[in-house]
Amino acid sequence: MTAPAIHVEQATVRYGDVVALDRVTLSLAAGRVCGLVGMNGSGKSTLFKTIMGSLKPDSGTVRVNGGPPKRARKSGAIGYVPQSEDVDWAFPLSVRDVVMTGRYGHMGFTRRPRRADHEAVDHALERVQLTDLADRQIGRLSGGQRKRTFVARGIAQGAGILLLDEPFAGVDKSSEATITRLLRELARDGAAVLVSTHDLHALPSLADEAVLLMRTVLVHGSPDEVLQPDNLARAFGLDALRREETV
Repeated sequence: MTAPAIHVEQATVRYGDVVALDRVTLSLAAGRVCGLVGMNGSGKSTLFKTIMGSLKPDSGTVRVNGGPPKRARKSGAIGYVPQSEDVDWAFPLSVRDVVMTGRYGHMGFTRRPRRADHEAVDHALERVQLTDLADRQIGRLSGGQRKRTFVARGIAQGAGILLLDEPFAGVDKSSEATITRLLRELARDGAAVLVSTHDLHALPSLADEAVLLMRTVLVHGSPDEVLQPDNLARAFGLDALRREETV
């Protein structure tokens, strides 16, 4: 059988005495969109960093395309769309420059773009509908346009796995719909997409499956299963409030 695109087995990650992830286990196959749901501090960003190989779990294993995460990252198999606050939007790079960084792994030591690199960037910009803004400095984009720029970088990179950390935060409904459509299309093309989101109402239209995270995986199933009130109560700390209401 084909190995999952992402497989995390009993992974625990600590920051000093703080347990950020506690025996997390999940698998994601190619061609699927998985929504990652949890409150702030539930470990979503830590899970992304662990899958990318930026963090090594204290225990447990992580496999990406059947091998170590760092190997997948170095080969360009993983594309990452960070949270907005993780990016220096004042840096003097154009949209095209940012998308071109996705091609660095294809360029060799000189980092000199060839025709194939320019064509890949042009195709990615067209796909995310940013061709007309290709020469604009990234800090002058709207929130949705910024997110689409990083999705385009993953497309140009040829990444088969896309990790998106809160791509809908601070974007308008039109951009959210565009990004959702793109992710669904990429999954149909064979990509594995893991996307964290606070937009629970849009989860069924976005994702094939979903993971409810609270430092550990509480539920991994269909969006409808994850969105059951009892499950959300466990993840968002509403159990205590319910007990108080019955006293």
